[in-house]
Amino acid sequence: MTTLIKFIISTLITVMLLSSCTNDDREDIVLQDPSGITSATALSAYLDAMAEQENVPGFAVSIVKDGTIVYQEAFGYANIADQVAYTNQTVTQIASVSKTFVGAAVAKAIAQGYFTLETDINDLLPVTVTNPKQPDAEIKIKHLVTHTSGLLDNPQVYLAHNYYILPGEDTSTAGAHILMDDLGMQQREKYALSEFLSEYFLEDGAMYDLDNFAPIEPGVSWSYSNLATGLTGLIIENVTGQSFDTYVKEHILQPLQMNASTYAIEAVDMEEMATAYINDATPLPFYANDSYPEGGLYSTNEDMGKYLLDMVNGVNGASSTLFSQAGYANLFNAHLENGIVPNDFAENHGLFWYMKDDKVMHGGNDLGVSTHLELHGNGNSGYVFLSNIDASFNGNMQQYQSIFSKIDTAIGQFLQAD
Repeated sequence: MTTLIKFIISTLITVMLLSSCTNDDREDIVLQDPSGITSATALSAYLDAMAEQENVPGFAVSIVKDGTIVYQEAFGYANIADQVAYTNQTVTQIASVSKTFVGAAVAKAIAQGYFTLETDINDLLPVTVTNPKQPDAEIKIKHLVTHTSGLLDNPQVYLAHNYYILPGEDTSTAGAHILMDDLGMQQREKYALSEFLSEYFLEDGAMYDLDNFAPIEPGVSWSYSNLATGLTGLIIENVTGQSFDTYVKEHILQPLQMNASTYAIEAVDMEEMATAYINDATPLPFYANDSYPEGGLYSTNEDMGKYLLDMVNGVNGASSTLFSQAGYANLFNAHLENGIVPNDFAENHGLFWYMKDDKVMHGGNDLGVSTHLELHGNGNSGYVFLSNIDASFNGNMQQYQSIFSKIDTAIGQFLQAD
């Protein structure tokens, strides 16, 4: 979810988000200095205490170092009311970390000869997508994967029409009312990816608007776009003759034995699914989005550990599970001129992955979900973080950033230890 859309949410919603702590014991917890973390046991003790002190729902962490998963633990609750523990097998929507799988699908399709980064998207789509503010501009694959296409997320449309509450969910709850009354979401069946994107990007579409497009040439300016990412998924579908989720399952998930991961919400055992929370007193109903490639992968800490391990090994040339060495390099190489990506976000872009501080990474924040995946540039280590902690609603971003900073620091200390 983009920063702009988060801002729109924060200005639309007025709810009390930080409920008072009812467990007096939590007030007595004092976090130790994370600089003393030199073992998995010490890291677990720190993260467990942090979860208690910060009053968060639940989260899980996997860490890779020197070609091995060296840490994989979960903390807190997948469902607070029912006291269901968050585990390494808890299914969580991974939000925009899903975009790294779109990048992997692009790298695979390039390796299979379907297109190159220089290919015009209208040579690959079943319809013609034109930016009315730059009608003669040629939008290429490289522009989609680096967020420089000029195709924008219209915040007035993105949440209300792309997201939907799953049929069968209770819509009488406080969380459901926030999604429906404040964000405009409906409870309905999903639309096909091609149908939704056609309604958004084509001139005769119900959601077509000039605000869906930027008045700039492709490749000149950066603007994070979820729906341009969804369009990338539609290209994969058209050139391969497979649905995007089937293509990713066959070429990425199955080779890595990520057997609990899927884009199909109907395939998820909802008893294993983490409840998304605005805060510990306000759970959200289960929801999904039509432009699912950009944020709709469901996975577990166990499965994401496998993905993390392969990506780390791919950085240092030690894996050929998904691609040749050139394929992994394509994922992580910088594809933009310096200075195009805003400095406060990143330094450059790979295939959706972005570079910052000698790391390649991607984060994800959705309604009641926050995730993060990063690899050190030398390929020696990396970690993945999954949670049902919110950073989207009013007042929650600052709290989440504090929580994540503590987790990141603790993991850094653990990785530095011999």
